[in-house]
Amino acid sequence: MVGMTRELPDQGYALEVDGRMKAEFATRDGAKAGGEELKRRFPNLLVRIYDAQTRTREEISLQGF
Repeated sequence: MVGMTRELPDQGYALEVDGRMKAEFATRDGAKAGGEELKRRFPNLLVRIYDAQTRTREEISLQGF
């Protein structure tokens, strides 16, 4: 079975959930807000923000959980 692979974005930010790109955002703040909301609802997921300009990932972790 062949799965669909989603390309990394060229610009902006993306949410990576458990190793898969799920949503793209124009701003870091938008991606962070979306990631934090997802993490609050599903704390066991691995949620990261991918920055297309620097090609780096930042893990979302909620303090106090």
